[in-house]
Amino acid sequence: MTASTAWLPRVLRWLFTVLAVFCAVIAVAVVVVFVINPQLPLSSHFGPIKISISGEPGTITMSNSNFVLSALHGSTVLSVKDARGLVELLKHTLLPLVFLNVVFMAAVFDLLRRVFRNVGRGESFTVQTLRYMQILGVSLLVFSLVLGAAEGWFQYALFNYLSQHAVVSIAGNAIRIPSSNEFTISSDGSFPFGTPMFFSGLLVLALSEVFRQGLALKRENDLTV
Repeated sequence: MTASTAWLPRVLRWLFTVLAVFCAVIAVAVVVVFVINPQLPLSSHFGPIKISISGEPGTITMSNSNFVLSALHGSTVLSVKDARGLVELLKHTLLPLVFLNVVFMAAVFDLLRRVFRNVGRGESFTVQTLRYMQILGVSLLVFSLVLGAAEGWFQYALFNYLSQHAVVSIAGNAIRIPSSNEFTISSDGSFPFGTPMFFSGLLVLALSEVFRQGLALKRENDLTV
C-alpha cells in the first residue's frame, strides 16, 4: 500500500468509530428518557417555530399544552387541545423508532470500522473481512423491511390519535379527519425494493462477492508460491 493511500483506511476507521460511539450515546439518551418518563407541564409554551411543509412555510406553536400547526400562510391549521397525550404517544412510538435506527446504525458503523481496520492492516481479502461484508449486506436488506414495518406502525398510531383528538381547519372551514379504519399507508408498490437501504444492501452483497473471489485468488496464489 502506497503512502498516499495508507492514511485513508485509518481515517475511515476512526470516522466510523466516532459515528458508532455517537449513535450509542443517542441510544443511551433514548433509554434514559424512557426511564425518567418526563411529563409535559400544563403551562408549557414554545414557538412559534418556523418549519417547511412540502416547500411551503409553516409554524408550530404550543401554549398551555395546546398544540397548533399552521401551514400555507395560515390557511390550513391543525390543532390539538391537549398535546400531553400527543407527547405521550410520541414517547411510546417515535422514541422506539429512533432507538431502533440508532442501534442499527451503531452496529453498521462498527462493522465498517472493523472492515477498514483489516484494510489498514493489509488484510482486505480474508475470511473475516468477507464475513463482515456479508453480515452488513444481509443486515441492510433485513432492516429495510423492519424499518418499513416500524414506520408504518408509527404512522398508523399517529393518524389514529389525530383522528380522535385533532381539529383541522382549511380557510376557516373545519374538516373531519378520517377514522383510523380508513387509514392506508401510501406506497408506490415498490416497497421495499425502491428504498435506498435495500439497494445499499444489494450493493454490499455484490461487493462481498468481489471480496470472496479476491480471497479465492489470494489462496490460489499462496498455494502456487
